[in-house]
Amino acid sequence: MPLHVSEAPAPALRSVLTALGSPTAVRGTRAPATLRAAQGQLRPELPLPAYEMARVAPRTQERAHARDHAGQAAPGPLTRLTGWRFLLRDETSEAAGPHGAAHAGTAEAVLTADGWAFGQFRQGPYVLSTVRAMHQAEALPTPYQPRLLSVPELYMLTLWLHRDTSADPAEGEPEPADLLIPLAPAPPGIAAHTAHRVDALLPVLTRRLVTATGTSTPSAASGTQTAPLLRTSA
Repeated sequence: MPLHVSEAPAPALRSVLTALGSPTAVRGTRAPATLRAAQGQLRPELPLPAYEMARVAPRTQERAHARDHAGQAAPGPLTRLTGWRFLLRDETSEAAGPHGAAHAGTAEAVLTADGWAFGQFRQGPYVLSTVRAMHQAEALPTPYQPRLLSVPELYMLTLWLHRDTSADPAEGEPEPADLLIPLAPAPPGIAAHTAHRVDALLPVLTRRLVTATGTSTPSAASGTQTAPLLRTSA
């Protein structure tokens, strides 16, 4: 099913195009090696709103408050938009990989007090992993709006497939039925390039973080088990 890729704000795209037109930014010593080695013009494509999950597990005092006030759930993850990320296609390269055209890296636009501004260029395994995940998502029977969602606490980046394809791409939280496809490399014990429902994956991430901090979750204390990961045939 085709993905509903959103259009990036025009100023965000302009900031990236301006950076790509600067020889210092693209060919300078601080630019990623893949950009410096690009044979031709780099073109931004597949804009994705980039979100950050600032908190996965509720804090200890918040869990205690929820237990003391029956019927109140502990606060969910905090998610915020951090920018827009574009894949950079090398238009003249013949080194296309198994998942499509050659991509030299990504470019990111960030929102500042003065509006949208160019953030940085990136390279690394997440570039081709993003392309692969997008192809996986296109093979799913349900249409989605693709986004990126990072979990800094776990050094994890995912392709977030939002079910509401008409939603404002700059707003929203992960819904229980949304899908997350962890990009490679993924944290140990979490399968990369496997689609997980949000309501199945979040308990796994919460357990991972709580175990790392040496505290216990309400489910662990009560002896209940969280839902298993839902794997799709993507």
